[in-house]
Amino acid sequence: MRDQAESLRKKLFHAQMNQSAKSIAIVSGKGGVGKTNFSVNYALSLVQQGKKVLLFDLDIGMGNVHLILGAQAEKTIADYITENCSLSDIIQHSHGLDYISGGNGLSELMNLDSDLLQRFLRHMESLQTTYDYLIFDMGAGAQSFYLQFLLSVQHIFVVTTPEPTAITDAYSMMKYITLLDQNQNFYLVCNRVEDDTEGREVLQRLKTAVKKFLQKDVHILGMIPEDKTLKKAVLAQQPVVLAYPKSKVAKAIQTIPFSFEQGRQMVVESVNFIQRLRTYLLDRRGTF
Repeated sequence: MRDQAESLRKKLFHAQMNQSAKSIAIVSGKGGVGKTNFSVNYALSLVQQGKKVLLFDLDIGMGNVHLILGAQAEKTIADYITENCSLSDIIQHSHGLDYISGGNGLSELMNLDSDLLQRFLRHMESLQTTYDYLIFDMGAGAQSFYLQFLLSVQHIFVVTTPEPTAITDAYSMMKYITLLDQNQNFYLVCNRVEDDTEGREVLQRLKTAVKKFLQKDVHILGMIPEDKTLKKAVLAQQPVVLAYPKSKVAKAIQTIPFSFEQGRQMVVESVNFIQRLRTYLLDRRGTF
């Protein structure tokens, strides 16, 4: 009987692991590189593949995921805090994508008492078993609040452009995170490239620098070309993968999920996003 009980526990554990969403944070070293636009269109590319995705806007004070989707931020994390509701109550829907708007309420989240933070973590745990992907669109830089999530997720996408300052800031971001957690998994995206040669050179340069100075392997996800149709989509408040699905930029973004799955096979994922988030939000609160 003991052997049967142990076998059942193992089966339940593996079933929970299989049902657990992949957690991804999308970051940039500096603003203005197209990070949020990439986040929205990448999430929609996953939806087009039949995945259930929740996109969480964590850009404090600058959240604009809803704008790119052509929607209104009818509910935000501030409503979650003030109305004592569930996270599922503030989830909004657009084009098959579920998302949570951030805004100024996010800064208040870190000031909650332990009981309210525990409630937040319980609700996050429920979402983790509901979705295939939890994607966090982070603010630029490495503020203390963002680090709680960056050190908890299984994978970090770093978005840069060919501009020297963007490349330097992307490297600095990875260096800072690596100093705190040597085992974090990084994936590189180069946005607004003039051609494939430029993009490959930028990504290879970053990959080589991280390997040489941080002793880490990073995975290249791909390059996204400079494309006038993206500007048209932004002005129309429509995601480019929906408004112009045959454009170069849309096709490039739609290849990223396949590149990610290939890279993911070569890394060790953290066991449980929620457990790690609980550690950083509660046990190590205020240490950054």
